[in-house]
Amino acid sequence: MREKIVRGIKIKDSVLINGYQMYHNYLRPHMGLNGMTPAEACGVKIEGDNKWMTLIQNSSLKQ
Repeated sequence: MREKIVRGIKIKDSVLINGYQMYHNYLRPHMGLNGMTPAEACGVKIEGDNKWMTLIQNSSLKQ
């Protein structure tokens, strides 16, 4: 995962922005949720060692 500061993103629909939104909304633990991720707080289970891969695989499943 990229941890360096990204400066000067000129493209509004950059892949970096989309990836950060997914990380922030699904995978990042939040203090306001008692250390749970937003996905966990909503009942979405993202398990395994590689949470990114699990998220990608689950997004392709038909509901």
